[in-house]
Amino acid sequence: MDALWCVLPAAGRGVRAGGDRPKQYQLIAGRPMIEHTLERLAAHPGIAGLVLSLAAGDDTFAGIDTIGGKPLRVTVGGGERSDSVLAGLLALPAHVDDDAFVLVHDAARPCVRAGDIARLIDLAGQADGGLLGAPLRDTLKRADDAGRSVATEPREARWRAFTPQMFRRGALTHALRLAGAAGIVVSDEAMAMERIGVAPLLVEGSEDNIKVTTPADFALAEFLLERTR
Repeated sequence: MDALWCVLPAAGRGVRAGGDRPKQYQLIAGRPMIEHTLERLAAHPGIAGLVLSLAAGDDTFAGIDTIGGKPLRVTVGGGERSDSVLAGLLALPAHVDDDAFVLVHDAARPCVRAGDIARLIDLAGQADGGLLGAPLRDTLKRADDAGRSVATEPREARWRAFTPQMFRRGALTHALRLAGAAGIVVSDEAMAMERIGVAPLLVEGSEDNIKVTTPADFALAEFLLERTR
């Protein structure tokens, strides 16, 4: 399979992460998190180029059109993740046709492993697309409004969803547009594809592919960046 383009939605603020700036620009090992993520993706031979969807008025990457020797395009995202992903899909080069597979990756997942990306491209490319994830291994509880455990839920066949997620450009664009028209906010690309009858392939990836969400996650990400490649 030819190298794929990758879309990164990065128009949100990530308020749970705290800080005085959007979380993608908070520092890990002295550099903005988003730089770590972009450079790790650009270093992968399976990735041909990247599209970054930023908030309106965010000119952080103005004038930067390459990273790690790969082309970098910047576009304006939207209020929801799905809006930013759709904007990124529409900003892809014209030679990326509707049948071409495209990766979508969280800007707040800087520790994704190269081997996991390669395995996703290989396996999902033989199906209708797919996503990295991991089977749920912890005991799962259901809470009431007071925060008390009222039931233990089955964990069989339950997975945690990671990124990258990988689908054909045309199909994903169509699925996101349909969800938006129906007023449904999809939490990831796989959810949009499930709504149109696609069953994405779950590809098990490393659980250290964390999504930086809270202040404590920054220290963990710094630790992991030194140990994951």
